[in-house]
Amino acid sequence: MLQCIFLISDSGEVMLEKQLTGHRVDRSICAWFWDQSISQGDSFKLLPVIASPTHYLFQIVRDGITLLACSQVEMPPLMAIEFLCRVADVLSDYLGGLNEDLVKDNFIIVYELLDEMIDNGFPLTTEPSILREMIAPPNLVSKMLSVVTGNASNVSDTLPSGAGSCVPWRPTDPKYSSNEVYVDLVEEMDATVNRDGELVKCEIYGEVQMNSQLSGFPDLTLSFANPSILEDMRFHPCVRFRPWESHQVLSFVPPDGEFKLMSYRVKKLKNTPVYVKPQITSDSGTCRISVLVGIRSDPGKTIESITLSFQLPYCVSSADLSSNHGTVTILSNKTCTWTIGRIPKDKTPCLSGTLTLETGLERLHVFPTFKLGFKIMGTALSGLRIEKLDLQTIPPRLYKGFRAQTRAGEFDVRL
Repeated sequence: MLQCIFLISDSGEVMLEKQLTGHRVDRSICAWFWDQSISQGDSFKLLPVIASPTHYLFQIVRDGITLLACSQVEMPPLMAIEFLCRVADVLSDYLGGLNEDLVKDNFIIVYELLDEMIDNGFPLTTEPSILREMIAPPNLVSKMLSVVTGNASNVSDTLPSGAGSCVPWRPTDPKYSSNEVYVDLVEEMDATVNRDGELVKCEIYGEVQMNSQLSGFPDLTLSFANPSILEDMRFHPCVRFRPWESHQVLSFVPPDGEFKLMSYRVKKLKNTPVYVKPQITSDSGTCRISVLVGIRSDPGKTIESITLSFQLPYCVSSADLSSNHGTVTILSNKTCTWTIGRIPKDKTPCLSGTLTLETGLERLHVFPTFKLGFKIMGTALSGLRIEKLDLQTIPPRLYKGFRAQTRAGEFDVRL
């Protein structure tokens, strides 16, 4: 049972406090948490569960905002972490993002959402489509009306149509003139390459995202051509677990509108679509840098939006960098970004130049880590393929659409 939720900014300010039970949690727990975070550094922020002298703490960090939940009793930690993730997703969906300014500008909406999402410390309603029927998302018209009428509440006077059904994530009887369902495979590639160019780690984190605009009460089944490659699956509550466990088939009654059906990982991949070959030599207070970027294995689709960024070492006083393709920018905080776009067919993109070290330093002893970004539309690099999507009760004029895309996640090349 959760007793309190705090939203803390990246400066340590408590932006929002929501007490969930009759037992009040003192705000001093946030001061203890922040002191520990400063003293222990980034490693402390990676701990999802923390035992303080008085409470169990659960935390996630989204876009610089820390969502912190407290409990004095033992409880399943994954339930608390999953609920905080749902809160972050719902707030991002309602507010169009999640940052300090958006939270402060929409305090009332945030409190109303938390009131509906958790009751007396136990998660209650976390489905975005149902919450939208209960609490209207903020917009300019509602803000103007609240100023004129003095009524700042966005809560509906009636319960959602699906609140009393056996599938609370779906309205009772939605109507559409054209019945459509879209399935997107969205994948992120996380990879680590060592200084010898060897692939230390390469895995895919993926999501099956859907947009369902179906009338009535549809029952769908989705099957993959190669489900055995999937690991660490996490399903939407609408998925029936028994058909997946026995036949690796997703059987479900979908929510109305956009939702995430499942997430998964595909581990131990052997190759990456793009290579990065950096070289740095230093002598007499000057470093020479050269970085090549090219296509290692052709995925069959165009690789777009290729970027390479790295942090210049603190001991570098100035940098003179240029490239034969794309643009290079260096910010005041010594972050260098090389925007390549697409790889040309007639040449290999190369970044080169010199770094000047601070006075008294002869050689560079701290080397940067290069972070690669890219996007590939129309393919899933994990190799996952959708075999078919069937509807048990087929509406008239049904249209089904499938898409796939892969982008770089934490793709690091180390020196």
